Parts: sequence; C-alpha cells; structure tokens
Amino acid sequence: MSKQASILVVDDNKDNVEILRAYLESRGYWVAEAQDGTAALAKVEEVRPDLVLLDVMMPGMDGWQVCRTIKNHPEFGKTKVVMVTAKGGYEDKFEGMRAGADDYVVKPIDLKELQEKVTRNLEAQERGT
Repeated sequence: MSKQASILVVDDNKDNVEILRAYLESRGYWVAEAQDGTAALAKVEEVRPDLVLLDVMMPGMDGWQVCRTIKNHPEFGKTKVVMVTAKGGYEDKFEGMRAGADDYVVKPIDLKELQEKVTRNLEAQERGT
C-alpha cells in the first residue's frame, strides 16, 4: 500500500476494540474506534477510513443499519465494511451481505483470518473495486 491504511473498529465491547487496535497497529495500520452505531457514522465522516470493522450487536443502531447507511451514502458508499460478529449462522451472513458488507468474520476472531480479510479488502479498496 502506498499510504498507511486507516481502519475504523466499531464495537461496544472495549476489550474487543483494544485487542483489534493492538493487533492492527502492530501491523502498521492507523486505527480509529467507535463504541456504537451513531459514533461510527460520525467517525466515518471525520476520518474517512479505508476499512470499517463493524460489530453487529450494539445498543441503539445495530451493525446492519450502520453498514446500510455507509453503503447508501453518496460519498462513503465505496468504503469497505467487514462485519465482525458472534452471529455466524447462514442467515446472519446473508443479512450482512444484504446490508452491503464486503466480508464477514465470526467471533471469536481468528487473527490470521482477520488479517487475510483486512488485506484483501484494503487491496480491493486501493484498486477501486
């Protein structure tokens, strides 16, 4: 990548956010965070991340709603969104794709799988696909 990629981590569980932040920063990514859907949408406008790692089950606006809002936004609609959730059933993954998610990681997180999906989606973002 030509520039340091920025990743927004959205999760209402502070431990999950800290684990992801430490992991991603140790690999050279710049990380922003949000604890709920409303804060996530504000952060997307503020930092314009290359990638959003988005939890589904949060108070207030859930991850599906946040994903749909990002994907339907005229300016941020091409932002890559990876759902990171304990909801791993087929119906949940289908709902994620319907919401516009680009990828899906099931908790507990396999860090190797997460890294592969982060890399793949950032490369696609850089190519504009």
